[in-house]
Amino acid sequence: MLTPEPERIRRSVEVEYWVIDDDGRLVEPGPLVDASPGAEREFVEPLLEIKTTPCETSTELREELFDRIGAVLERADELGRGLVPLGTPIAFDEIRELPSDRTQIQNRVVGENFEYARHCAGTHVHVEQQPGCEIDQLNTLIALDPALALLNSSPYFRGQPLATGARSKLYRWLAYDDVPHQGWLWSYVDDADEWNRRLERRYEEFVTGATDAGVARQAVEANFDPESAIWTPVQLREEFSTVEWRSPDSALPSQIVRLANRMADLAERLGDSDVRIEGKTGDVREETFVLPEFDAVLEYVNQAIRDGIESAAVRSYLERMGFDVDAYEPIAHEFEGREITSADTARALRLEYATRLEQDVRRATPLSSD
Repeated sequence: MLTPEPERIRRSVEVEYWVIDDDGRLVEPGPLVDASPGAEREFVEPLLEIKTTPCETSTELREELFDRIGAVLERADELGRGLVPLGTPIAFDEIRELPSDRTQIQNRVVGENFEYARHCAGTHVHVEQQPGCEIDQLNTLIALDPALALLNSSPYFRGQPLATGARSKLYRWLAYDDVPHQGWLWSYVDDADEWNRRLERRYEEFVTGATDAGVARQAVEANFDPESAIWTPVQLREEFSTVEWRSPDSALPSQIVRLANRMADLAERLGDSDVRIEGKTGDVREETFVLPEFDAVLEYVNQAIRDGIESAAVRSYLERMGFDVDAYEPIAHEFEGREITSADTARALRLEYATRLEQDVRRATPLSSD
């Protein structure tokens, strides 16, 4: 009698791409939204988000993401448009928001700094919660947050070098600088009750900030709940029954799939592993996950944003935590020595990387998860 295979942890991704015309100018997605299931508008005009469904295997995730991006690219080719896999639009462009009550409220709460968030295109990875392991999953993904370095894709903001992971710096250190509890990485939790208490506190802070800015409480509550009013990079999502990791940049699909599947594979091992928090270094072995103390995680995260995988400390940490760093080729490191001297330069770079994305999808072949 055959032994049934163990049930695999499901995983899904959401990736945002800048939409450009044949001259490299940022444009609205228009009909691209109808080109594939899972294609949606984002809160700013030139962004398109492409989502997968929850997938049980690495192969299934890869095939679905590539199929959906491929369908969008076919429509884009007909319309003279392209998708750009960069975390920021590189140069100084006016990024307009789509009208919505949610966005208006965020602007009132966050203030002028919310403008920084309009320049960010990222990737969200969801891994299915395993009953009884949810907190270990959450804490482990918090410890793995420095893996954002593996998908850093743009060092520029408004034509100037900002950090290897410019998008992460814009989000964490600039957009939410005045409301840090909303957008910064949260520390480990002991149990689900502690997580829920944090959510409620942050939600009340958000509601208070909105009402202080002149927004009616009913309007806030109509558009936000405790789960949707935070933007911390690692979250327990009751709505989807997942742990969501929101830190990586937009990037080439092959790199996204590789990293998403690796995160899911590591999370899947937690049910049979001893998980403990101690020390500064961190280590993942066959049946043991040693997560470093949170202050050490923050230092690795900061180095991942500033220097990416060129940081020896980040490379060695990620290798100890189970990643094959050499299997990744973060786009941001390709920009060394390149200056954004004009709007024409920025448009040429967008066209270059839109072509890279098309090539990545065209030459797709079955990949191992890591």
